[in-house]
Amino acid sequence: MPEPSPESGLRMAEALLFASRDLLSVEEIAARLPAGTNVRALIDTLRRAYATRGVNVVEIGGKFGFRTAEDLAYLLAREQVEERKLSRAALETLAIIAYHQPVTRAEIEEIRGVSTSKGTLDVLLETGWIRMRGRRRTPGRPVTYGTTEAFLEHFMLTSVGDLPGLEELKGSGLLDSAVPAGFTVPVPDDSSDLRDEEDPIDEAELFDLMQDEDEPRHDHDD
Repeated sequence: MPEPSPESGLRMAEALLFASRDLLSVEEIAARLPAGTNVRALIDTLRRAYATRGVNVVEIGGKFGFRTAEDLAYLLAREQVEERKLSRAALETLAIIAYHQPVTRAEIEEIRGVSTSKGTLDVLLETGWIRMRGRRRTPGRPVTYGTTEAFLEHFMLTSVGDLPGLEELKGSGLLDSAVPAGFTVPVPDDSSDLRDEEDPIDEAELFDLMQDEDEPRHDHDD
């Protein structure tokens, strides 16, 4: 193949992003383009070119793809009955996992101050927003949980580092401005690499874990 011109390289990258159902990483794009192509530069050019268009090139979890411009999302929305909303317990659990991952069920309960039913975790697993990461190297080897790329995509986050910090939470009214001295919001980290205190989960275990990780318990505040 002859050396592509900058314009043809741009068209190739544009075609790949347009045709792919899933978001693509720089490495995945580079694998389809001629060797030595500066994929980052092509993506930056495409992002600028589509910045004011009906679709934008967005980065989510370190991968790229076309998405409807945020101000036009209403055009694609359709009226429908929402059959199920996340409970307060599920929202609280999701927030704890996002900020404290990797985190075990016992740690979630300690932070919330109430027991957390397996059903709450099941609902979040079904949405695809959380996943079982591994097992903590502590007695009982409890499962650790973390967020997924689907969580980032749903909430339009480039990374979990874009979650609001202490000052932003105060400004939005989600936290009392007079928080206790020493109160901090953890810096979230959703790296897929297992921590030193985590062991991997065999794929064969996952089905059984989804079925009977623990006996169901009920949230006190559902």
